[in-house]
Amino acid sequence: MTKNLTPAEVGRVAAQVLDRVGTVVVGKRAALELVFAGILAGGHVLLEDLPGLGKTLTARMFAQALGLDFRRLQFTPDLLPADVTGSFLYDQRSHDFTFRAGPIFTNLLLADEINRTPPKTQAALLEAMQEKQVSVEGVTYRLEAPFHVLATANPIEYEGTYPLPEAQLDRFLLRVSFGYPDAAEEWAVLRRRMARQREEAVVEAVVDAPTLLQMQAALETVEVEDSIGQYIVALTAATRSHPSVLVGASPRGSLALMLLARARAAMAGRDYVIPEDVKEVAVPALAHRITLRPEMWLKRVDPGSVVTDVLASTPAPASGALPAYGNTGAPGPRPSPARPQNEEWEYAEPEEPADPYRYTARG
Repeated sequence: MTKNLTPAEVGRVAAQVLDRVGTVVVGKRAALELVFAGILAGGHVLLEDLPGLGKTLTARMFAQALGLDFRRLQFTPDLLPADVTGSFLYDQRSHDFTFRAGPIFTNLLLADEINRTPPKTQAALLEAMQEKQVSVEGVTYRLEAPFHVLATANPIEYEGTYPLPEAQLDRFLLRVSFGYPDAAEEWAVLRRRMARQREEAVVEAVVDAPTLLQMQAALETVEVEDSIGQYIVALTAATRSHPSVLVGASPRGSLALMLLARARAAMAGRDYVIPEDVKEVAVPALAHRITLRPEMWLKRVDPGSVVTDVLASTPAPASGALPAYGNTGAPGPRPSPARPQNEEWEYAEPEEPADPYRYTARG
């Protein structure tokens, strides 16, 4: 790497990537931002929704815009673990077994309809997603960075699906749903299809794999003030004591919440996290880690509503303190980067009365 990127530079590049993907995936900016936040945070993303809503297209466009090696694996009921990881084949010329790498050896793997395959094949992804390595016949192979899995899944009520086990759901940094477009967005999809005069959509790369690694490294410079960290812990802990919950989010949920909040801050050009960053990613980061009590399904309670309830009942930090900067460890002002126009965050002078529902910035 030639140089270290700043969070402000990450924000500018992220906006370009999202704009490029948005030329094909219409009307899903909020969902695209969440997907890209998961990639920036170094994690894997589960896209769960009904067929035909752009999940596969989103993964392909991100691979192109990020300049990543891309492979697509269609999960079916007869797919074997070796079809994912690869296997040893006998070479008649050398009279020896040689390893043939599977589709998982790539930068971005689209695991299409991951819940249509049996649990044994689903489990073949676990080691790769968590340890960034694959073990075949006692031999371990490292996966080249960056490595991300964008998995699509149909709703569990959909015919012919196998529910993902909790251990595998927990490996996904967040879960995102797209939903149906409105009439104007759907017409825009048709209009752009007619304009390009071909079925396949292609976008030019904005960055490449080394630059993406630099962007991911820049997130380590995004500060998380103590009160924000305690707020993250309080949100996760509250899911465990909620009356509708059988099993709440684990500490891995807290870590996911922090990583995604850092990514959101960098995408906004900031080098510090505010409570709004945490709130925006709380449902995608925590809902799929919650197991409800059986009777809650009859009451139409879903994990997302539980996280929303937890957000409403857990006080957000009201302190105006910013993280310490520099080597002295003393808090102090830092010139703020240019604020993107779409960032909904109020700036206030320090002498204003404290507002318990607003995070106040100095600088």
